[in-house]
Amino acid sequence: MTRAARLLDLIEILRRHRRPMRGADLAAELGVSLRTLYRDVAVLQGQGVPVEGEAGLGYVLGSGFSLPPLMFDEDEIDALVLGLRMIEQRLPDLLGEKARGALAKIEAVLPPGRTATDVALLVPPRGRREAVSLDAIRRAIRTEESLDIAYRDKNGRESRRRVWPIAVGFFEAAEMLAAWCELRTDFRHFRLDRVLSATPTGGPMGRRHRLLFAEWRLYRAERGG
Repeated sequence: MTRAARLLDLIEILRRHRRPMRGADLAAELGVSLRTLYRDVAVLQGQGVPVEGEAGLGYVLGSGFSLPPLMFDEDEIDALVLGLRMIEQRLPDLLGEKARGALAKIEAVLPPGRTATDVALLVPPRGRREAVSLDAIRRAIRTEESLDIAYRDKNGRESRRRVWPIAVGFFEAAEMLAAWCELRTDFRHFRLDRVLSATPTGGPMGRRHRLLFAEWRLYRAERGG
């Protein structure tokens, strides 16, 4: 995370709390040291952001401060809230907390009297699914790193593959990993609920992700997928 992004996160955390927050709690939520937190507070104060308080007493955002508003129309608000609610229900242990944080940010810039609860588009609760591999897959895609996976097919046969992860598709019945499989030297799709483990190899994919993604899309188009 860049320092600029961290400073914005710090402002958002303070904006969500009306009472002073201890420096240690702020540092923990941001994932930084207490010393770094104190420096960040000093930077914000130096830039005119009304962060009130001091070390040992806690910090609170002074009244009257607001970031430049984001302007969403009614349909955009509905789309954002529905999408975040779906993430919160489907991935509670991975992106659920981030979805709730994003909802709080959106709610903070809605027109007066408008709240996310006004959006009458609901997502029913669903059974929990194993998602132990999804976090590793997301990191590997971001870092363009290959993965060693253990996989059990629909007939119960187990195999080990080295793959270059491309994307994860979220379908009603299952989540699906699209990847280049070194064993098959071709694109393959793996159901995440059948991935027994996913381990980073420490080595790069054979091709840059954006090129691999474009090749995979062409592969799907040629097969009518």
